[in-house]
Amino acid sequence: MKVFKFGGASVKDAEGVKNVVKIIRAFPSKDLVVIISAMGKMTNAFEALMEAYTFKQDELRDSISKIKTFHFGIIDKLDLSKDSLERVEDIFSKLERRLERPHSDNFDYDYDQIVSYGEVLSTTIISSYLNENGVQCHWADARLIVRTDSSYREAMVDWGKTEALVEEEWAKVQPSHGTRRLMLTQGFIGHTPELTTTTLGREGSDFTAAIFSYVLKAEDVTIWKDVPGVLNADPKYFSDAVMLKRISYKEAIELAYYGASVIHPKTIKPLQNKGIVLKVKSFLNHEEEGTRIDVSTFSDSLVPSYIFKVNQILISFTPRDFSFVNEDNLSELFGYFVSNGIKINLMQNSALNFSICVDYDETKLERLMEKFSDRYEVFYNRPCELVTIRHYDQETISRLLIGKKVLVEQKSRNTARMVLMEG
Repeated sequence: MKVFKFGGASVKDAEGVKNVVKIIRAFPSKDLVVIISAMGKMTNAFEALMEAYTFKQDELRDSISKIKTFHFGIIDKLDLSKDSLERVEDIFSKLERRLERPHSDNFDYDYDQIVSYGEVLSTTIISSYLNENGVQCHWADARLIVRTDSSYREAMVDWGKTEALVEEEWAKVQPSHGTRRLMLTQGFIGHTPELTTTTLGREGSDFTAAIFSYVLKAEDVTIWKDVPGVLNADPKYFSDAVMLKRISYKEAIELAYYGASVIHPKTIKPLQNKGIVLKVKSFLNHEEEGTRIDVSTFSDSLVPSYIFKVNQILISFTPRDFSFVNEDNLSELFGYFVSNGIKINLMQNSALNFSICVDYDETKLERLMEKFSDRYEVFYNRPCELVTIRHYDQETISRLLIGKKVLVEQKSRNTARMVLMEG
């Protein structure tokens, strides 16, 4: 059996939904589990709805209206039946009743209960279209299948319970015309033992695909994107970006760790554990080969890869008493970073200085300055960009440094990283 994951870009409109069905039809003899994200930019729209619900009640009606208009517009173009329309209307009724309740003191909890409706709506619409067009499809509710803890917005999976629930749900799926089984469910979302909804982190649908692949021992999992595969650089920065035809699990984890946006960082490990091949392919040209990710490391170093993080800030701490930066200093600083959600993209220390490169956030910067300015001289540089080059050579580095000032440079055997500012 195979697992497919389709992101929001692949189902951003009615034509996208029809194309997904076309791809599913191209595998008539394969059992399939299909993971679907919220449609188009609807996760962003639901996040705006969440902001309105919590902080701007006067914008709530307009926010929900935009979401309804978007989904019903797609339903109209798909010409779905009255029964399917009523199922979607029922989902919106439940959402609106939820929004009538006062918000709790836990923003992350409320976020998961509300934003998760994006995936529920998309899968309901697409499963309806499949069934109405001769493709028998079993709709499954990930809010009853993927078991997690209660770490809202970054829930941790209970693998043992999830495995039992996934297998139980898969056993319910009936073969279509005696040939294959097709189950469609939501990415990104799960549930606690108390049946409250959780989410697995932004872009977590890739991880959902890995979870189902692991449990059901899939032969491979395909992530369908609007790019031909995994590219060695973002085309926004490199006009001559090329596709990596094959890379190893290890290389994919490294690229994800450093910020490559094609693959969710949590996706690779479950697949690696069972030797399940991961493919990244284009939903625009579904017959093209795409990128294959497996155990082989042979091709990893053939093409340099470039990863850019923009809107960065380099913050440096120097003890005011001119003492060394020791374990006590670092423990204090790291404790603050963890408790305040500051994710370090790069760090470097010397005897008298400790520096971090992080995503710029004005509010977090102000709080950090207030917290530490009495004991440290705190300096910062912005705007910066963080550049990571996998399998670099001097030519690739020199190419990037034209007109740039290097603030920090780190090199290992395979990776070069630099914090840069405009020269």
